[in-house]
Amino acid sequence: MKYFTAQSIPHRVILSGRRISSTRCFADAQHDAALAANLNASTPMSARTAAQSHESGVRKWAPLSVLSLALAIIIIDSTLLNVSLSTLIRELHTNLQSLQWVISSYSLMLAALTVTGGRMGDLFGRKRMFMGGALIFAIGSFIASISNSVPVLLIGESIIEGIGAALMMPATASLLVSKYRGHDRAIAFGIWGGVAAAASAIGPILGGFLTTHYSWRWGFRINLFVVALLLVGSMIIEDAQERAGKDIDWIGVLLSAAGLFFVVFGIIESESYGWLRARKPFPLWQPGSISIAPIAVVIGAVILVFFAMWERRLENRGGTPIVSMRLFGNRQFVSGASVIAVLMLAQNGVIFTLPVFLQSVKRLDAFHTGLTLLPMSLMLLIVSPAAAAFTKRIPHKRLVQSGLIVNALAIVILRFTISIDMNLNWLIPGLSLYGIGLGLVLSQINNLTLSAVPVREAGEASGVTNTFRQIGLSLGAAIIGAILISTILVRLDSAVEQSNNITTQSKAQIIGMLRAQAAGLAFGESGIFDKLPPPIRTEMMEQRRLATTAGIQRAFLVGAFFALLGLGVSTLLPLRPRQE
Repeated sequence: MKYFTAQSIPHRVILSGRRISSTRCFADAQHDAALAANLNASTPMSARTAAQSHESGVRKWAPLSVLSLALAIIIIDSTLLNVSLSTLIRELHTNLQSLQWVISSYSLMLAALTVTGGRMGDLFGRKRMFMGGALIFAIGSFIASISNSVPVLLIGESIIEGIGAALMMPATASLLVSKYRGHDRAIAFGIWGGVAAAASAIGPILGGFLTTHYSWRWGFRINLFVVALLLVGSMIIEDAQERAGKDIDWIGVLLSAAGLFFVVFGIIESESYGWLRARKPFPLWQPGSISIAPIAVVIGAVILVFFAMWERRLENRGGTPIVSMRLFGNRQFVSGASVIAVLMLAQNGVIFTLPVFLQSVKRLDAFHTGLTLLPMSLMLLIVSPAAAAFTKRIPHKRLVQSGLIVNALAIVILRFTISIDMNLNWLIPGLSLYGIGLGLVLSQINNLTLSAVPVREAGEASGVTNTFRQIGLSLGAAIIGAILISTILVRLDSAVEQSNNITTQSKAQIIGMLRAQAAGLAFGESGIFDKLPPPIRTEMMEQRRLATTAGIQRAFLVGAFFALLGLGVSTLLPLRPRQE
């Protein structure tokens, strides 16, 4: 049975609790890989491989359906509240800022605990963590569905569901790695990646439909039925037989969770509090005129440095770290995870800013906004699984790079397509092309990344890649949001100064009001201009639409730059996944 190559295993291998050198016991590592049912089906002596090769179609692909469904509800759940904000404000008697905390906290929990969740799957069994995470997720969904206040919604949706999702998400990828090999794995990850991206587009449609015709609570109630299906379906999922150990590095858990929490918190809150000078005081503690966002990022970075030092020391002593620091010496893995992070940065240029344009400028509701994005979702669902067929002739790396080029081209096309008076049908070519590019990338990038590590470490590696993904999403939202808001403010400041309807005395007051309500400007909050006289109000609302369009056009160009940056990082990837 082939392993990755001797050069690709610079770190020690743990077998039966003993430390052994990979250069001294390469044959033992081969045997151990066979027992663990590692990545490639090239060993005729393996009974497991022979059995898998004769599996029927339903039996072979049913586990993929279960794992993809789990990933879909995690992603859809993260988008449900975004389209129900006005209803939630009214029913829970709260405000927008409180609900933003609920939404942000879900991302914080995922970012802080996904690495730990992945490692716990390696230690105690991925199937066990998958099922446990699903149960926790269901409990959180139930609490959220009956919540009558923001604190209860925060506990159910953000904290408990976030913990469940952090256990489930890395398990979905690592279970795919242990189940499928070769071309089958390329197909599996193609479908898995397509489901992930399509779910982010389907979420607003589902949320808008349920909120409009039923209740936002049904978004959480549906999760209970889905989790029941997952628990029944998990009976057909096979877990890897080997465990990497039984000790949990609790100090590492606390350090990684705290460090990632502060980093992602700072990135998320930079949109509200600013990157350097504070736009408004932080409720708990305000350090002079400095924004809390960079301070949180620095605190998180310092904690992560201590985390890395602790993990390296623990590993050198023969312990079981949450994350092996030698994982970051694996160039294939690091480059793959980096491409994923940069892809998430680029994705913000389309998936998060285009809905702002559709709702704020074109004045569509959440449901019709989701329908407008359907061309992208459909192409994703078609291309992602179909891309696996291309891997027989085209190296996986070339598919990823082709997808990034197509993404950049599509974003540029969309940038020059959108305008304040455009026909929405003009978006179809750009969105379809973007879906094709995204499908090519997502179908293979996880396969290339996770094939860099042995199956015994797949949970840990999956947790790290998902953390890269969350950081990329959060950082992208902060960067794109800052560009969007700054462009809107500059354009509106200029419009106020040049207006003939506004007196000189009123101009300074209006500019001050606009800067205080910066975040609401991008999302078209109608109450911002209510106190202005009717002629000025009409003028400013039209100028806001023009400024928002200009900001989104600029954000699209930044998204295209990130796609090209991902293309540069992808040059470090191998042509094909390494085979075991």
